[in-house]
Amino acid sequence: MRRGFTLWMTGLPCSGKSTLASALAPRLRELGKNVEVLDGDVVRTHLSKGLGFSREDRDTNIRRIGFVCHLLSRNGVVAIGAAISPYREVRAELRAMIPDFVELYVKAPLEECIRRDVKGMYARALAGELKEFTGISDPYEEPAVPEIVVETGRMGVDESVEHVLAELARRERI
Repeated sequence: MRRGFTLWMTGLPCSGKSTLASALAPRLRELGKNVEVLDGDVVRTHLSKGLGFSREDRDTNIRRIGFVCHLLSRNGVVAIGAAISPYREVRAELRAMIPDFVELYVKAPLEECIRRDVKGMYARALAGELKEFTGISDPYEEPAVPEIVVETGRMGVDESVEHVLAELARRERI
């Protein structure tokens, strides 16, 4: 049986979680790993359709993604959860539920996230049109002690992927 684990990517909106997950997955497959990416935006349209953005709904969404990651990783899959997951308490629940949990903080300055925002969400949040927007009108609680930190505000995608792969190898996950 192949050893699976969950790589949980957390960070502000537009910090680079989806981009990093999309670039990392094929590299892990090249190493012979079964990989599944659970992107927060994609999951929200399928598994969590109908949920809003209240704290309770966000927590429910993250718990659902975490549960699927748990099922996948216990069956030998590298499950990559790429979701804002703004609250430490729910990330701690996931860590307790998933035996092989690796938290990856995708760190970018707020100004960089605003600059990258092609959907205009930050502009709408700053104008007061979007309520409960993480990083503006709702908090993002940085991880206290993540296993891996990738500073996407100063590292390109390829460099970020290499950093993550090196850290996973150092931790004997790959």
